[in-house]
Amino acid sequence: MEGAFSAAIKSCVTLKSNCTKLYFHSESEKEINTDLSMNPDFSVHPDIAKAQTISTEVYLSEGVFASAKEKIFAPSWQFVCDTDQVSNAGAAYPFTFVENYLQEPLVITRDKHDQLHCLSNVCTHRGNILVDKPCQLNHLQCRYHGRRFNLDGAFTFMPEFKEVENFPTKSDDLHSLPLFQWGKWLFTSLQHDASPEPYFREMIDRLAWLPMNEFKFRPDLSRDYKVEANWALYCENYLEGFHIPFVHAGLNAVIDYGTYTTELFRYSNLQLGIAKYGELAFDLPPSSPDFGKRVAGYYFWIFPNMMFNFYPWGLSINIVRPVTISKTLVSFLTYVWDESKLEQGAGSDLFRVEMEDEEVVQAVQKGIRSRFYTHGRYSVTREQGTHHFHRLLAEVLK
Repeated sequence: MEGAFSAAIKSCVTLKSNCTKLYFHSESEKEINTDLSMNPDFSVHPDIAKAQTISTEVYLSEGVFASAKEKIFAPSWQFVCDTDQVSNAGAAYPFTFVENYLQEPLVITRDKHDQLHCLSNVCTHRGNILVDKPCQLNHLQCRYHGRRFNLDGAFTFMPEFKEVENFPTKSDDLHSLPLFQWGKWLFTSLQHDASPEPYFREMIDRLAWLPMNEFKFRPDLSRDYKVEANWALYCENYLEGFHIPFVHAGLNAVIDYGTYTTELFRYSNLQLGIAKYGELAFDLPPSSPDFGKRVAGYYFWIFPNMMFNFYPWGLSINIVRPVTISKTLVSFLTYVWDESKLEQGAGSDLFRVEMEDEEVVQAVQKGIRSRFYTHGRYSVTREQGTHHFHRLLAEVLK
């Protein structure tokens, strides 16, 4: 029987890609190490019982922050938008891949054959931005000198170029990027041969019973948060439930902390929150692998910076974007499935939980600058997710 991921993978379109440019920007902070010659040891022991936490240079080194653009984020899969935003033929939706950090301008288009494409949003003539806002188009045309492209990125016309030799070539087409669709959600990567399978398979198969296309985006329930901390500190806090009884009194009142579990996969993991008796839980069908459990929330994390929090009322997608070495923008995108269950259970007050998380993460950002702190240790039973994250960081930063 074909799995849910196997079906979803058919919508992943991978096209040829050119080399990705490397962009650097930095901020001056006296306490931040900018010496690239230090070569810090990022190794993390695979046995969590023996391991120490990753080097604090991950959060404090300007060199690490810059190199993470190409080593961590450029090849990663990132959330773009949902298909409601490009629902009609001729739709064009411009966006920036990891805005404020990688700053790569891209555009999603839907051509006349109803096919979706992810393209560079930069004209191949002189580098002008082609589309500056969501719109409907018959073709892409540069406002600078009139160069024209089909909605699949193919070059079609350029005025005053009759005398140019060996023109046009494939390099005059817009650069195409892989595009992966799950339900109504679209994702892309700057790596032309990136496979979504090791990132998304477990989440898609685990939740195959959910009618994802019925989830509706609610901008009124969505918002951005500015966090005064390194992006990795924010992620590692999310990846363990160890702090719940100490930081989140409200969440601890509805979650059975004793049964809270973490499952590890290649580039993702799942924290499974079980509801206390009498609290809101999913009504799981027999086809669910968790049938018989009182699941209050599925907390899926996709390396390096995406969280998918499923509650009985719907989904909160959290995207963590680095801004500077010590500043992060976190977007909460809310999709409602069953409005009657809003403000109930584990996902009832996401704002309060976020404020509690921000307070502790920002305190850690200050604490890791201490000359007396180098490494910590992991709880074997409660910090598997953070250990997993650190192992992945060590793997790509070595």
